[in-house]
Amino acid sequence: MLNYRLFLPLFICGVAHAEDFDAAREVMRKAVAKGNPHGAVLWIESGEKKTTLVEGQRALVPAKEAMTVDTIFDAASLTKVVATLPSVMLLIEQGKIEVEAEVRRYVPEMRPGITIRHLLTHTSGLKPGIPKEPEWSGYEAGIKRAVELEPEGPPDRFFRYSDINFILLGEVVRRVSGVKLDEFASKHVFEPLKMDSTRFLPPDDWKPRIAPTEKDENGVMLRGVVHDPTSRKMGGVTGHAGLFTTAGDLAKYARMILAGGAGVLKPETVKLMTTPHTMATVFERRGLGWDIDSPFSRPRGKTFPVGSFGHTGFTGTSLWIEPQTKTFVIFMSSRLHPDGKGSVRDLYEEIGTAAAQGMTFAASGPPWPRDEKEVPTVLNGIDVLVRRKFADLKGLRVGLITNQTGIDAQRRSTIDLLAAAPDVKLKRLFSPEHGIRGELDQEKIGDSKDKKTGLPIFSLYGERRAPSSEQLADLDALVFDIQDIGCRFYTYIGTMRLCMEAAAKAKKAFYVLDRVNPIGGLAVEGPAVLDEEKQTATHAIPLRHGMTAGELAAMLNAERQMSCDLKVIPVEGWQRDLLFDQTGLPWINPSPNMRSLNAALLYPGIGLLEFSVSVGRGTDTPFEVLGAPYANDLRLAHELNKLGLPGVQFTPVRFTPTASIFKGEPCGGVRIAITDRMALNPVETGIAIACTLQRLYPKSFALEKVNTLLNHKTSLPLIREGQSWKKVIEAWGTEMSAFETRRAAFLRYHEPRN
Repeated sequence: MLNYRLFLPLFICGVAHAEDFDAAREVMRKAVAKGNPHGAVLWIESGEKKTTLVEGQRALVPAKEAMTVDTIFDAASLTKVVATLPSVMLLIEQGKIEVEAEVRRYVPEMRPGITIRHLLTHTSGLKPGIPKEPEWSGYEAGIKRAVELEPEGPPDRFFRYSDINFILLGEVVRRVSGVKLDEFASKHVFEPLKMDSTRFLPPDDWKPRIAPTEKDENGVMLRGVVHDPTSRKMGGVTGHAGLFTTAGDLAKYARMILAGGAGVLKPETVKLMTTPHTMATVFERRGLGWDIDSPFSRPRGKTFPVGSFGHTGFTGTSLWIEPQTKTFVIFMSSRLHPDGKGSVRDLYEEIGTAAAQGMTFAASGPPWPRDEKEVPTVLNGIDVLVRRKFADLKGLRVGLITNQTGIDAQRRSTIDLLAAAPDVKLKRLFSPEHGIRGELDQEKIGDSKDKKTGLPIFSLYGERRAPSSEQLADLDALVFDIQDIGCRFYTYIGTMRLCMEAAAKAKKAFYVLDRVNPIGGLAVEGPAVLDEEKQTATHAIPLRHGMTAGELAAMLNAERQMSCDLKVIPVEGWQRDLLFDQTGLPWINPSPNMRSLNAALLYPGIGLLEFSVSVGRGTDTPFEVLGAPYANDLRLAHELNKLGLPGVQFTPVRFTPTASIFKGEPCGGVRIAITDRMALNPVETGIAIACTLQRLYPKSFALEKVNTLLNHKTSLPLIREGQSWKKVIEAWGTEMSAFETRRAAFLRYHEPRN
């Protein structure tokens, strides 16, 4: 089935005022007059307006031939989006291909790890093309070489335009549909659209209308034979090149796209393939097949907004589509004729800019134009707020609940950003556990003053746990910007809940500047029914909840019937399977002992044990080691490794913590190494360790104290009786399933990959 991931929509509006597109026509006339190219066809439509310009010569060798509007061109890489892309998308609609499925599902000899999406977005890591050497020829030989070539890097790390990606996609179409790409595209795309002058391997009677390109390696002028050398070697029918078409036929195709796929594709399919699908940490933005914002976006010109899309072809062809004004620009030339030296790279941009002359656009949503010096990252809520020029908070008097994690991707403090924001009045600050700078590890924290802004800081981890009515009286809204860790007993979400309740009672708006869940948004672990509510158990959610602060806020608001005026400024570019170090964002310790992503990943399970044994507080690696004075490190490591817990390995270690439980006492224990982050189940690991400690040291291990954070006293008898850790986990099954159902209603970010 088609996996429609929850991409944020494009909010771009524009109105065309250009009369007859004279500026674009003049640009092309001048280029042809200079002989670069020697001839071309320009076709522009914008709503009801249309212009077609035919200039120059179709051929110079062996004799001059005038360009005509029905001239057939070697479309080159336009093949990718006009033939291969719609064929793949139709098979996706039919449930025969999945976007996130590995290519080897359809081409079994393909290496693992590369998905259909990677091929469509050119993020597979594969080389740009199939090398000429050693010598090869034939379709099957080409596929074999494409499959066997070693990638230049892992998928999703970088964008590299590659013909191999679409050669493989053409083969996927062949194997899945049972017919060659040309047959499939003709029957399902070209014929329904009456694209009568579009096909692979054009017949001889088409040749008089075909614009020749250049001479091949044997000195023969290519006319009606694909210019691309790889496609020629493979017989002229490939996913990356080989299509011949006219400007008029491309106009039919463009109209179909602008009409939401009418006659060929579903509207949701068109939306899916024209939305950015590259990772947020990749600078270039590509849709499925379509170019959106990359070095190849020259036909967009300087005016069409990011969010329009298109493609170019090596032979001098281009198609660019701007959906909000229902505009498309088609430029067709044979820039290689006759000697292979022509270039229309700059002309693409000049025509695009001129075609949009007189149009106005108001971009108000993603994808945002990137600054040339920008380092691409996932955008947390504060980054989105900055890009929106703080419009959401315009005219408001606000109080900010934050700490040292309240920063944007450039490490600029949210405090400073809001203090300097135009039309925003930041009046006071509120700090959670560990204080405004995250440096304090104590029971109660007092009020203070921010040295830079002079604003008062009211502690929410001292005499009060929520803003008072007096502190809210002259505010319009509270803003929450704190990095959660993805674990129920991390107190920041408890602070958020209490602040939401205070805001609701005072009838103030509550804004959550959302942030990624650093340990991912897929896995859910632990009991979801509480013995009692408290700061470390603010709501009935599992120990590892797999939600962002914004998603949790929506759940709290609904399930606790707060009637809070909640507004979430969303994260952009995050997918639920992304861990923090895959976002490109800088790590800031969320609390004094949360010093690495590894610690965060282990915390929902190892943190459970911190009132019973030392979990490394007072060492260099909190939550990555644990032990007790009574434990034999060799024995404990041996017994834990015997369990075969997924994603972890245990090494015997001795250490003396300088803080917390067993402070100053030599401890025997284990160092926990994460061997597979995606396989790791930290809560399962924590319970397995508790069961093992209870079995080995029943008189010394403080089992009752495990319930301080587990908050599920019915689990303790199972551990005390010597039941396996699996039995303990299984007993939570009903609670976890019920939570998964509740949780689904509040998830707002991309679904996991298959």
